[in-house]
Amino acid sequence: MSAPTYAQFHFAFLLPVVAVLLAAATVTRTRTTRPTVWSVGRPVYWSGVAVVTLVAVIYTTPWDNYLIARGVWGYGEGQTFAHLGLAPVGEYAFFVLQPILTALWLGQLTLRRGWPETDAIGREDGERWLTLGRFRRAPRLLGAVVAVAIGIVGAALLTADATFYLGAILAWAAPVLFIQWVVGLPQLLYQRRTVALGVAVPTVYLWIIDRIALATGIWHISPTYTTGVALFGLPIEEALFFLVTNLFVVQGLVLFRWVVDRWA
Repeated sequence: MSAPTYAQFHFAFLLPVVAVLLAAATVTRTRTTRPTVWSVGRPVYWSGVAVVTLVAVIYTTPWDNYLIARGVWGYGEGQTFAHLGLAPVGEYAFFVLQPILTALWLGQLTLRRGWPETDAIGREDGERWLTLGRFRRAPRLLGAVVAVAIGIVGAALLTADATFYLGAILAWAAPVLFIQWVVGLPQLLYQRRTVALGVAVPTVYLWIIDRIALATGIWHISPTYTTGVALFGLPIEEALFFLVTNLFVVQGLVLFRWVVDRWA
């Protein structure tokens, strides 16, 4: 029995979930009054999703092709049918479907009311009010420092074969995290419960199906360029990759919502 193809992987694990989340979004929009991150049917939300997806494709493509050329990962014989550069078409489809899946999930979640944009921020949990200056400057500075540190650690890990993939992820992620945290870490912290839940659920699901894809040989990860540390059989590098990419998507969409609300 032949192993499944990359296209069959999408039809089995990504497209059905996207379809279910689209149906859930329709029900949320038309049948309930529960406030969510965004009314998914509104064009402005999909403008944000389109921007995030386009950035994901543009930013990930050269990095992905470079790692394939380096031999960090590859694909099973006969399990891809066409390539653009070194990456199969299915890989680019993944770049598009993952942000859509995560965005549809995020669209079901609720936001805390308001944003930290006034002289004082009301806290729903009864804590003391925080001044705008304290709330806005310190997290942005901390975010910048942490993102730079991530980039430095990533660059250092690139110097050894066994940590090359891990370093590539961290070095690649650092610029995006730097921009998102410097621009809006106060807003992300204010909406931290939504951000955490928005990232966690699709990340766990993608971990599961990535583990299946590796087990069935749709793609494979080189032991030369990985640490050998695994999470329930999933290389820790793969787990980190999906965590980081979903963080990009969720933070980007929450910040997009903040920008639109600010200028509305």
